Amino acid sequence: MELQAVLMAAGGGSRMMDLTYNTPKPLLPVGNKPLIWYPLNLLERAGFEEVVVITTKEVQKALSTEQRLKLDVKMKLDVVCIPEEADMGTADALRHIQQKIKTDILVVSCDLITDVALHEVVDLFRAHNATLSMLMSKVHEFTETVPGQKGKKKTGEQRDFVGVDSTGKRLLFMANEADLEDGLVIRKSIMRKHPKMHIKTGLLDAHLYCLKRSVVDFLVDNKSISSLRGELVPYLVRKQFTKALSSQRDDEHTDQNLKRKDANASLEILSSSKDEALLQLACERSCWNDHRGDMSEAYHGGQLRCYAHIMEDGTCYRVNTLAAYVEANRVAPKLFEEPPVHPSAVISERSLVGGDSIIGAFCQIADKTSIKRSTIGASTTVKEKVKVTNSIIMNGVTIEEGCNIQGSVICNNAVIGRGADLKYCLVGSGQRIEAEAERTNEVIVGSDQLMEI
Repeated sequence: MELQAVLMAAGGGSRMMDLTYNTPKPLLPVGNKPLIWYPLNLLERAGFEEVVVITTKEVQKALSTEQRLKLDVKMKLDVVCIPEEADMGTADALRHIQQKIKTDILVVSCDLITDVALHEVVDLFRAHNATLSMLMSKVHEFTETVPGQKGKKKTGEQRDFVGVDSTGKRLLFMANEADLEDGLVIRKSIMRKHPKMHIKTGLLDAHLYCLKRSVVDFLVDNKSISSLRGELVPYLVRKQFTKALSSQRDDEHTDQNLKRKDANASLEILSSSKDEALLQLACERSCWNDHRGDMSEAYHGGQLRCYAHIMEDGTCYRVNTLAAYVEANRVAPKLFEEPPVHPSAVISERSLVGGDSIIGAFCQIADKTSIKRSTIGASTTVKEKVKVTNSIIMNGVTIEEGCNIQGSVICNNAVIGRGADLKYCLVGSGQRIEAEAERTNEVIVGSDQLMEI
């Protein structure tokens, strides 16, 4: 491949702390596979043979020592650990591996689950010699009841406003609702070149980007940029229509010096690749153009170009909230063809396991047990007369006789006491629910697991 793959797997999962307190986000089980497996499988199916994985020492150690976390991928994994206690954003992480990057890159987040045809994003990058191409999809409305949150006021996320040209591919404008204090303002320099612009909302940034090698060099010289999504991508989109400032020669004022520094930085992004001259010649001698309505040359002469592939159909989830995690466990198993019951699982003939459920390795399912629309993790024991419906049971859980579990998430190594009745609850790792307990719509975690405010 002419692109190097980079997998971001160092995030702490701050929006789902009840799940990630004892289990790092990349290792959360989704359909009985670690979350990190899904982007790795996407890259492998696209033909990548090697990927740089940016993660923490905790994740690296778990992947290398825990048998049940074996990723079952043939690619070479070049694992790079970020410094402990370092507060690093995604742009900081790219700076951290700059020495390993030799060509243009494809960056993907570890919490992405999608069945996108990856070539759709890569082909935009190739065809237009783009600085950036990215994947977007429609925002999903999650229908499942989220454990522990029924009745709570839903915090609405602030929308992104995304402007695209008439083809729906060229990214012309991007801003978050939080940054639009004075309303939605479109610069004249954009409208002159693209008088027809479609403004879209309700789009999800999938955190999958193709980036020029020179963008990484730009990040190395501009350490104020910490986030790819929040800072770098909007910056690149804006810079497509910013006039070069390098012609200004008056250096009497500090602000002009800063402008010149900024211009030089943007020129770093535009630094020519080896075949740039040949591509330029092809454009000059071709009658093809990327737009209609004027006689200007292709791309209006701009060298910095940003594109987006917007998925209209198919699966595309960012597993970065509890609601998304619950939904992903419903959808993810449909993305790969594997038997729903692991061969090593022991299931009583007098139990009922629905075809829409998944039973993990070394599970034991006892008599008169009913499991419907649920995922049962590895090494979990389910004893007699238990009903599990619409639930996610992680690894090493013990469910005693006569329990009823509905719409809940039970984390690793929890013990559910005999006859307990749990509805729409989240039970933290290692927690023990007392016998005959009746809990509804609760988050049950240890005192050391509660977030300080």
